[in-house]
Amino acid sequence: MTDDQQQRNQPRPEALPEARPGSHPEAPAAPDGRTPLPLAEDGDRQDLRADCGSCFGLCCVALTFAKSADFPVDKAAGTPCTNLRQDFRCGIHQKLRSTGYSGCTVYDCFGAGQKVSQVTYGGTDWRQDPDSARQMFDVFPVMRQLHELLWYLTEALTLPQTRPIRAELRRALDRTEHLTQGAPAAVAATDVAAHREDVNVLLLRTSDLVRADVRRKKKDRRGADLFGARLRGADLRGVTLRGAYLIAADLRDADLRRADLIGADLRDADLRGADLTGSIFLTQSQVNAAKGDAGTKLPPSLVRPGHWA
Repeated sequence: MTDDQQQRNQPRPEALPEARPGSHPEAPAAPDGRTPLPLAEDGDRQDLRADCGSCFGLCCVALTFAKSADFPVDKAAGTPCTNLRQDFRCGIHQKLRSTGYSGCTVYDCFGAGQKVSQVTYGGTDWRQDPDSARQMFDVFPVMRQLHELLWYLTEALTLPQTRPIRAELRRALDRTEHLTQGAPAAVAATDVAAHREDVNVLLLRTSDLVRADVRRKKKDRRGADLFGARLRGADLRGVTLRGAYLIAADLRDADLRRADLIGADLRDADLRGADLTGSIFLTQSQVNAAKGDAGTKLPPSLVRPGHWA
């Protein structure tokens, strides 16, 4: 298998699927007397950002990873990473990239880890209650997908162009939040694929509204194979790059304002000097997977990765 083929066979980011003008309705009460985490205020997505100190190391246990450029060893789902300490902290957090665990620096749970740990299971971890471990590990990836949708919906609600569909977006956000507040068995049984399809209809409409006055006759690059493409300085304003393969693409100094980047694979894409302000549905994990510098302009909801320096 060639290096290109191996890169293509690596897991891709979710190909889908947000400011909440006005205050958001209070979160529905969680079942069994559990206290839900507060919803973010007006576009503040703090509850959708990973808080590893409030999590039971779920991404280090529940998920599978394979020996590759991203990980130095194989690990089965449900097996704790050998670097996970008893306090659920990572023993090599400061040197993940230098020790071959760059995949860990890219992953983002959108706050699902603390939701499962502190809300769904009420602060009881899988070591304290081994009988719940398997179910907890099944719940976590479902919760992660729901939280990703919450991130996109919250972003869509912050955009002034979405005023015509704001009520529908708010209902979709409320419904998604309600699904995250279920009992463990209910969350695990959620038909995420069906819910994602419903939400995606609204996200597509959001994209059309945001890009309407800048896309002109530009080519639709949805799902395009742009592996290693030479796009330095390209005018990509208002272009849809949903699900596009941009692995190792040269996007230096490219203009990506108001481009739709949902699910775009940006692993090793060169974003030095690129302008991504106003781009929509870009996530921290996509940014973490790319290369950039002090000249890369990011949306205000995202942070410049430490390894870019």
